[in-house]
Amino acid sequence: MRILLVEDDIKIARFIIKGFKQAGWAVDHAENGEDGLHLILSEPYAAAVVDIMLPLLDGLSLVRKMRESGQSTPTIILSARRSVEDRVRGLQMGSDDYLVKPFAFSELVARVQSLIRRSTGTSEPTSLTVGDLSLDLLTREVVRDGAKIELQPREFSLLEYLMRNAGRVVSKTMIIEHVWDYNFDPQSNIVEVRISKLRDKVDRGFKRDMIHTIRGVGYVLK
Repeated sequence: MRILLVEDDIKIARFIIKGFKQAGWAVDHAENGEDGLHLILSEPYAAAVVDIMLPLLDGLSLVRKMRESGQSTPTIILSARRSVEDRVRGLQMGSDDYLVKPFAFSELVARVQSLIRRSTGTSEPTSLTVGDLSLDLLTREVVRDGAKIELQPREFSLLEYLMRNAGRVVSKTMIIEHVWDYNFDPQSNIVEVRISKLRDKVDRGFKRDMIHTIRGVGYVLK
């Protein structure tokens, strides 16, 4: 999943970005309201986290303009303002939730997950299974045929994306967009390198391979 964070406080932004990445999400970051509005109107996001006090365009105006344009991305407002009136105003402007600083990061993640579930009308699964391979999204454990597989955070996110699209070929560009948080560089071999390392852990020593390369197209897990 790709999340948009609009936050001008670099220290807070780094804290949130690090936590979201550890949760397996890709994050785009804007440091002012105008850039945040441009991103949210031009890119698809699972959710947006928007600070209320922003340069160039404040968070409430960003959300209002976003809603006026017809954009329905689930959005959480972050603010140091604690009054009921402030929270009500944030919700009236079109935000879906309002979280007061300072906050526990686990609460922010839980609220984002809840918004995404509500917006899609589906229940987010806590585990994924393809054949004898299983991945637990809560404990972050990966097991194949009874054997536990240790993965680095980026490897876990890559495997999760492949398993969510099991049986479907995903391109290099699609992987970059969903697993990494920067624009696709056609000269980069980062996907090939990560796929190779993931294969060493998921396929080596087992009876059959699950990760397959479709030359000139992409990769598929089946």
